[in-house]
Amino acid sequence: MNITIINTGGTFNKRYNPLTGNLDVPKDHNSLEKIISWSHNINFDIIDILSKDSLDIDDNDRQSLVNTIQTIQNENIIIIHGTDTIDQSAKYLKNHIKNKKVVFTGAMIPISIDPTEATLNFSMALGFLNAKPQNDIYLSIHGAVQKASMLVKNREFGKFFLQ
Repeated sequence: MNITIINTGGTFNKRYNPLTGNLDVPKDHNSLEKIISWSHNINFDIIDILSKDSLDIDDNDRQSLVNTIQTIQNENIIIIHGTDTIDQSAKYLKNHIKNKKVVFTGAMIPISIDPTEATLNFSMALGFLNAKPQNDIYLSIHGAVQKASMLVKNREFGKFFLQ
């Protein structure tokens, strides 16, 4: 199986910067290297775009995401995205992408601090694509993979729940 990963940044990718004391979103995909090294039956193409916290992603960035997806021949796509606006980006793509299987995933805790959540969410996205779902926009997070419109972030509890 071939999967294209589009990396937009988000908390999933954040790393501590000892010079500034901040958690920065780097312009690389180092956070994915260890996870994908265990996926022996999948070929990955990784495209790094945006490198932003999702709070900074706007509709111009979402259109860039659409433009990128439209140039990809592969129909199996995972998008690494920040959880704060993942629902907005999924909704935007739903209106523009019809011929792909797109699974958004992310994490609320940086993989550099604790890899558990990010690894779970990413691994579920991989397994889901291996099951050959219908073309649509999905979200893989917190133990569920559903059509993106079915999962909502509850900010009071800091978790995603089925709608």
